[in-house]
Amino acid sequence: MKHFWTILSHEIRMLLVNPATYIAAVLFLGVMGVIFSWIVEQYSGTAQEYSPATLFFALFWVPVCFMVPLFTMKCLAEERRLGTLETLLTTSVTTTEVVLGKFFAAYFLYCTLWASTGAYFYLLRHFSDDARFLDPASIVGGYTFIAVSGLFFVSIGVFTSSLTRSQPVAGICSCALLLVLTLGTNILHDTEMLSTVTVLHPLKDAVDYAHVFQHLDDFCRGVVDTRELLFYLSGTVLALIFSVLGIEARLLHS
Repeated sequence: MKHFWTILSHEIRMLLVNPATYIAAVLFLGVMGVIFSWIVEQYSGTAQEYSPATLFFALFWVPVCFMVPLFTMKCLAEERRLGTLETLLTTSVTTTEVVLGKFFAAYFLYCTLWASTGAYFYLLRHFSDDARFLDPASIVGGYTFIAVSGLFFVSIGVFTSSLTRSQPVAGICSCALLLVLTLGTNILHDTEMLSTVTVLHPLKDAVDYAHVFQHLDDFCRGVVDTRELLFYLSGTVLALIFSVLGIEARLLHS
């Protein structure tokens, strides 16, 4: 892994000089800013059951499903299209180092953008003395969930990018998988048929285990379940392993 840090630093530098990164950042912060202001406006009028932070993080799927594909669709697909990936791997650099370097560079950008939204809560605390608006437990738990789940979400984007030479195809596949993982499990969890039909009980158990919105609710309430941590960490490892194996298999057949 001696080349990992070199690849990681190079990928981060490329992200920082890429205009698309700043366009994506402005879009992300703009969308989340509009969402946050709408939430505050709703809470300033009438009392709500949940804190603003809980509702803010409950909309995490909006940037995740559309911004993560933008961050990751280029990382391996573009390298394969240009043929630079094959050239890079003819040196002493391993496939694992390349995949991990690109993964952690995208994850660094993901965490940086989400950390920037902390300015919303800072400004709210500075200009408002209403304790209803700020719940430290929900804020800390929400950001912890974002950091932990982000590992899996970004690894899915890297995995889809390793499957094709086309950036649009990689982005669409990543978006589809993330929608299934977030909204899809939420819809299935609320389906009564899974509870009433005995043969579908194993599927219900699987859906309950992968129910992302339930994980978020647990984190925001300060409940950290080791099974949930295992779900995201094992999913991340598997997605990255499949990315490495997929690239190596395609190199062998090329």
